[in-house]
Amino acid sequence: MPAPFTASSSSSASSALPGSVRTIKKYPNRRLYDTQTSTYVTLAEVKKLVMEGASLVVRDAKTGEDLTRSILLQIILEEESAGVPMFSEAVLANIIRFYGHAMQGYMGSYLENHVQSFMDWQAKLGANSQPLSPELWSQFMQWQNPLMQNMFSGLANPSQGMMAQMQEQMQKQIQKNTEQMLGALGLRA
Repeated sequence: MPAPFTASSSSSASSALPGSVRTIKKYPNRRLYDTQTSTYVTLAEVKKLVMEGASLVVRDAKTGEDLTRSILLQIILEEESAGVPMFSEAVLANIIRFYGHAMQGYMGSYLENHVQSFMDWQAKLGANSQPLSPELWSQFMQWQNPLMQNMFSGLANPSQGMMAQMQEQMQKQIQKNTEQMLGALGLRA
């Protein structure tokens, strides 16, 4: 059974108990039911729970199937369609190209690690200052002097290590497949 989705490691004010998982049931009529509050909720309210850092799982009311990923993807789709998309068409096309590719398994963890690194960096920055508006954040990002470039280099270093690890794994897999093929042909034991 997949682990519940947790938006952050901090406990949410909307959770009944620290560490508790909030269960949302999805009914065939596409309505979402929050079992904690015993009320129907909208997708916008589920988004709010995610933004607050609540641990949640969405389950099909009849089968119990985990629908959390599809609901999160639906929220992303609505956000992307709302006017100010986060992902360009080129980024989305490149993500699609990784499906079925040998690197598909690594791409998810690569993106997850980098998003988490960025969130950690943003949390450290935000802990010492007032929240930045999108305009101030944009100005801040443009002031990339050598000090700022050093701060961002920490985000690049994990990607270099990840790429080296991915290349090593691919080499091992190629070597293993080659040995198996040669062994099957009786050329090498």
